[in-house]
Amino acid sequence: MAGTIIVTGANGSLAIPAVRHLLATYPDFAAVLTVRNTEDSDPNTKKLRETIAKFPKAQTSIRQLDLANLSAVHDFAGTVATEIAEKKLPPLASIVCNAYYWNLAGDPEFTAEGVERSIQVNHISHVALVLRLLGSFGPEGGRVVLFTSDGHFSGKNGLEKYPPGIPDDLDSLLKATPESDKLGHGFKRYANSKLAVLMWGYALNRYLEKDEALKNITTIIIDPGSLTDSRALRTNTPQFLHYVQKFALQPLRPLLRLKDPSMRTSADAGVDVIELATNKAFPGERGYLKLLKREPSSPDSLNEEKQQKVWVKSAEWAKITKENTALAGSI
Repeated sequence: MAGTIIVTGANGSLAIPAVRHLLATYPDFAAVLTVRNTEDSDPNTKKLRETIAKFPKAQTSIRQLDLANLSAVHDFAGTVATEIAEKKLPPLASIVCNAYYWNLAGDPEFTAEGVERSIQVNHISHVALVLRLLGSFGPEGGRVVLFTSDGHFSGKNGLEKYPPGIPDDLDSLLKATPESDKLGHGFKRYANSKLAVLMWGYALNRYLEKDEALKNITTIIIDPGSLTDSRALRTNTPQFLHYVQKFALQPLRPLLRLKDPSMRTSADAGVDVIELATNKAFPGERGYLKLLKREPSSPDSLNEEKQQKVWVKSAEWAKITKENTALAGSI
């Protein structure tokens, strides 16, 4: 086996075609696929299981993981690390941090520990997963794939009403109060989480490059584009977005794409993600990509002082210590 690739949110719109591309094109990798609900009563998990069934020789497993539960993330990371140490799984080649959450139609939701759910699922739990498992990569290294969005860049997304930004009091990102403008404030929470992901990813790359044992692990933070067929537009969103997707974005995508190349399908994005995860695209490189192109991220995201503050707080939020990560020198 060439290595193990972990994909979170593996029954998502982008993830299922990504898994299909991985198993069809790179069958030597083992795939560990996490979902919140492993039962076929979830139609998306059933579709994932049907997808991997077409590749009976592939080494795949579907694992239960709720990223809203930080303790469960730590337990999962410990289990995977043990399986790799015991050679039940090959060393890690990639962690694809695909799972996401947003709520643009209701009041803020919180984890059992009282953390706003967008920042927990999109950012904090992936921080815990990555930092806990860096020591399980092979000596040749590998790749971490993080997901941001054009929402991180003020003025780039049509759903933005309030500009994203990392506040001086970073702990305020964990909190939220009900607002009458659920769409506007819900999108800001999502956008802030994606800005945090991006800034943390920049800091992660700096620390990995300085670590002799881990310098061959590279991090790509990708904006995969505006996925016009994604279930995200129909999940925790106002009804008008369902109509926009059905009657405008989907049928008019070929025309819209002439003006905005980021308007594309989840399958297109899924292929790109696997090419990055396997280190076939941009081999050995690091940093931010919009689709598979080098473009500058927002000015705010490039502030190294704020990146460092996000790094320190993220480790605290994720309950990472010198004792539970191979990147101990950064904590």
